[in-house]
Amino acid sequence: MTLYGIPNCTSVKKARAWLAAHQHDVAFHDFKKHGVDPTWLACVAAQTGWQALLNTRGTTWRKLSDTEKAGASDETGALALMQAQSSLIKRPVLEIDGTYHLGFSEAQYQDLLG
Repeated sequence: MTLYGIPNCTSVKKARAWLAAHQHDVAFHDFKKHGVDPTWLACVAAQTGWQALLNTRGTTWRKLSDTEKAGASDETGALALMQAQSSLIKRPVLEIDGTYHLGFSEAQYQDLLG
């Protein structure tokens, strides 16, 4: 099991705390330190849908120019933008046995992990 994200992200902090409190052994992949593998990104997008994976609610998205936002209107452009700016990836991404889950809620994690 691997959790992907940025350590200072509030949702990532909540997910890490929940996983620790429930004694789940999980590896952490820090996008800022370890980057985003394009093959991994394409795989997650194939499972979750690129639109769900693209974080359009954060400050990074709001700071983009209209031209940059328009460039993310299809999968190729969105993946390239997420590759270049990992803050645009919906966080956290939890990988369990090759299946990816986006975001964090206690109910979701309880359902997934008991």
